[in-house]
Amino acid sequence: MSAIIEYFKALTQIPHCSKEADKLLNFLVSFAKERSYSVEVDEVKNIFISKGLPTLCLQAHYDMVCMGEAPNIDTYEEDGWMRAKESSLGADNGIAIAMMMQLMDEGKELEFLFTSDEEIGLIGANRVAFDLKSKYMLNLDSEDEAEVYIGCAGGADIIASKQDTYIDGNGECYEVSVKGLLGGHSGVDIDKGISSAIKVLGEYLYKNSTVQLVSIDGGERRNSIPANAVAIVRSESVLENSTKVQVRKLDSGPLVLDGGQKIIELIYRFKHGVRLQNQELGIPDVSINLATVATDEKGKLIIETSARAMDIHSLELLTKDTIDFFNSYGFKVLVEDKYPAWKPDVSEFTKLVSHNMKQIFGKSKMMAIHAGLECGVIGKKYPHMKLASIGPTIRYPHSTREMVNLDSVDKMFQVVQKIIKSV
Repeated sequence: MSAIIEYFKALTQIPHCSKEADKLLNFLVSFAKERSYSVEVDEVKNIFISKGLPTLCLQAHYDMVCMGEAPNIDTYEEDGWMRAKESSLGADNGIAIAMMMQLMDEGKELEFLFTSDEEIGLIGANRVAFDLKSKYMLNLDSEDEAEVYIGCAGGADIIASKQDTYIDGNGECYEVSVKGLLGGHSGVDIDKGISSAIKVLGEYLYKNSTVQLVSIDGGERRNSIPANAVAIVRSESVLENSTKVQVRKLDSGPLVLDGGQKIIELIYRFKHGVRLQNQELGIPDVSINLATVATDEKGKLIIETSARAMDIHSLELLTKDTIDFFNSYGFKVLVEDKYPAWKPDVSEFTKLVSHNMKQIFGKSKMMAIHAGLECGVIGKKYPHMKLASIGPTIRYPHSTREMVNLDSVDKMFQVVQKIIKSV
């Protein structure tokens, strides 16, 4: 077992869900200081670690998307992959942290930038203001070996809310649920044909025209494709199970939402998924994830979506279209955590990274990714720096299926070592 994997396994035992990563912050600060690195922590809990006069900054985020049983993570290995039992693994971005810890063990003269709350809107990256000296930054948050990422999508979270009222209803009461779908990353997996539990549930309810909605709750995180959704309804016709939908009859006859049928129609008509494909890059160009929906006991409904696009103009159009759609159903809309796209840039640094990648893997390809990388935000703050992003092969991040290829981790660390020597 490599030292990198040992460090990563140790990290999985330190809780670091987004907004709840203070224990890992304190651990990293102590780890660096014990190895004679200077350490700064800013007001949004970004961590800047450095030694000597470096020309290269390595960057990662230290929060993770906690799904299933996480932050209680029980790792295991199977067929050359590491997984977690009934939870997300945190390889995104814990493997990068483990690599950086190993480099600190070796006393490398580098800058290390650990950003906070990346998974909930690049919060840390948006507030970074350290005095970075390096000419180059290598982000370690990509998820495919032998690929060098030189561009990424921008994004925004679009939140819709509406206050409804409860009225008397008719018919029998049912729990209608969609549970245990695959889930996945709302950016890199949005074109993988993964069903949204909210959309599956919405279609079922819409096609049963006598349904009256009591409550609906679905989805897990803004940046995850929904794996679970459940509604309580009343119906004058008998509801039955379908392929992905389970129905359970309840005894009570509760009040129903006055605007419930319009809410069901909204979910049914919302165009979740890829809106436009980028033929040149071979990835989605514009997409949106219908991430979560929730009702409370007072009849308030909140819907969260995550929008992505490969350029700012497309993101603005998608945002406007989404706001107009929700407004047409009487919802108030708020846009949060907007972050810029990183325009693809082939530089001498990306060529150097690609050259070293090819030496280890025998091949290398420059790519863009339909997800938010901190390079877009950081590149605007530090225009003197050239950036690239790499990482080992990670599958299904932001879900309980998340896994990392162990051989890829070892080889990617060799690439990182070569890049350090090259610069």
